[in-house]
Amino acid sequence: MDIKILIATHKESNIPNLDCYLPVQVGAEINGNITNYQKDNTLYNISELNPYFSELTALYWGWKNLSCDYLGLVHYRRYFGKENVKYREDVDLNNLVISSYDIKGYLDNKTVLVPKKRNYYIESLYSHYANTFDGKHLDITKSVIKKLTPEYIDSFDKVMRQKKGHMFNMYIAPKHISDNYCEWLFPILFELQNNIDTSNMTAFEARLFGRISELLFNVWIEKNGIITQELPLLDAFKVNWLKKGGAFLMAKFFKKKYKKSF
Repeated sequence: MDIKILIATHKESNIPNLDCYLPVQVGAEINGNITNYQKDNTLYNISELNPYFSELTALYWGWKNLSCDYLGLVHYRRYFGKENVKYREDVDLNNLVISSYDIKGYLDNKTVLVPKKRNYYIESLYSHYANTFDGKHLDITKSVIKKLTPEYIDSFDKVMRQKKGHMFNMYIAPKHISDNYCEWLFPILFELQNNIDTSNMTAFEARLFGRISELLFNVWIEKNGIITQELPLLDAFKVNWLKKGGAFLMAKFFKKKYKKSF
């Protein structure tokens, strides 16, 4: 069983040294100074779109260039973790993240492993995006979906009303299912690029296509009745939940947009 879990990273990092993980330098076409990671600008790629698509340039590379049984995507700062385990700097990361041995019992030809849903409680997925970024992006996304794959509109509307969703563009799936997702997702994002002007956006704002794809992942799951298995999310860094929660409330009640990651 050949499992490839891509670790999207833009810099050298403390990453797991396990056989199923493949670190991929994203945006290598722009800044290819890391020598010991796979680069996302080889063979078929969209590496130059990394400032807009974020970790999705690694996913695109894996979709187009890898032949494996299962394909996954995580981040250098976020992984699928073992049950009831939290990140600590004094613990070897290899002992915290899932291995191929840990997930073999979940893997079959139809199940997609996903992070546990993030609950926004007082926000729908649409209103949270609208309050923190710009709701017009999602309105345009709906128009693009209506044009390219109109059969997904009902699922799009349903997901936008939900308060929970699988976030971070993280999953592990049978390669053929991952391929089906990518075949649907990327044409939508490319068309979206043609309809949203990013020329006056900050670098943080311009990564909107990567953010929208987090929501679209849930739309695709909903429409296709994908069988999912939730795994714990492991933040491989210290999260300032007070600061993060404060920014969430400021966006909700005072319409203060996010200006940076937390």
